[in-house]
Amino acid sequence: MTEQTTPSSGSALQLLSVGLLTATVGFASAFTIVLQGLASAGASPAQAASGLLALCVAQGLVAIWLSVRMRMPISIAWSTPGAVLLIATGVPDAGFSEAVGAFLISAALVVAAGLWTPFARAVSSIPPALSSAMLAGVLLDLCLAPMRAVGAMPELALPIVLAWAISWRYARSYAVPIAVLVTVGVIAFATEIPEGTLTGSWPTPVLVVPTFSVDATVGIALPLFIVTMAAQNLPGLAVMNANGYQPPVRPIFVATGLASAAGAPFGGHAVNLAAITAALCAGPDAHPDPSRRWIASSIAGAAYVVIGLFAGVAAAFVTASPPLLIQAVAGLALFGSLGAAAASGFAREEDRLPAVLTFVTTASGLSFFGIGAAFWGLIAGGTLWLLSRLRHPI
Repeated sequence: MTEQTTPSSGSALQLLSVGLLTATVGFASAFTIVLQGLASAGASPAQAASGLLALCVAQGLVAIWLSVRMRMPISIAWSTPGAVLLIATGVPDAGFSEAVGAFLISAALVVAAGLWTPFARAVSSIPPALSSAMLAGVLLDLCLAPMRAVGAMPELALPIVLAWAISWRYARSYAVPIAVLVTVGVIAFATEIPEGTLTGSWPTPVLVVPTFSVDATVGIALPLFIVTMAAQNLPGLAVMNANGYQPPVRPIFVATGLASAAGAPFGGHAVNLAAITAALCAGPDAHPDPSRRWIASSIAGAAYVVIGLFAGVAAAFVTASPPLLIQAVAGLALFGSLGAAAASGFAREEDRLPAVLTFVTTASGLSFFGIGAAFWGLIAGGTLWLLSRLRHPI
């Protein structure tokens, strides 16, 4: 039965508020992770701010274009798991320029997944348990940061953790933004920030000439592509389907891949379908009439572009703050992602042992030939998964 709505059953204010909330939650819950990831890959504070600006503008413009074109609430976000991957991988041998080259290769793979059906089919054939276990292994170290911070500086970290826990109990959608606000307050009142740090910090696009290497392609580009597809694009499509939308996949992959490629030279690592915040614009809370919810995602896209103007201030504040506190609030923001990845990875008994091997190898930080643990985790788990499916000799 077609849903019947009346003009009074929803309002423009409802669409506006949900759109602004989506952008605010999306930015506040993960900008520290993005900045930490870019810095871990070798970006300077100016390059990290430029990368954050590029991501905000790219995801905002793509969200507006796709939402208006398809008349569906297409929410776009940066790849938070990809940023965590950068934290785990560290600085490439040639510095941030080599990471930027890997960003471009990853973006090209996303475009290829949209244009070439057999390639998309091959990517989707990676066992979900292994990709989820790899993501869980990547997330684990950062999710330990809140407890490390409590142990090292309890007077500063405990208020942040308690604020997050209490907010999670009573207003889960606001738990991470509230924790970020408390972190800002704690840092402002309890630590010394050099005078002038937050002045003159408007973001300036910084062009980084990319360099390419086999090590960065295998150690950064391929894992970034896999976690972006497995942990962002596929769940994002599932959220859309659960709310009654069937968006065409090809233009979404091509648009986000091209946007990622455009943002990469300015430090942005990847944009993709939103997974968590997508539910805000696609669900009934955005508007009772499903045919009008695209307006909310368009507003969210416009808000992202505006919020990007504050990327320089955010980067300057994070750079001047105690690293362990920034990692702590980032870890709190990733608890839900870690739980979902672990639950998906270890759900099926027949896949559990290969998934465990993938998880522990990825979490170990193992590195060979300059290639990070995420790739080796997938190789180790995939090998065991294939062996488990060989026919037993009679």
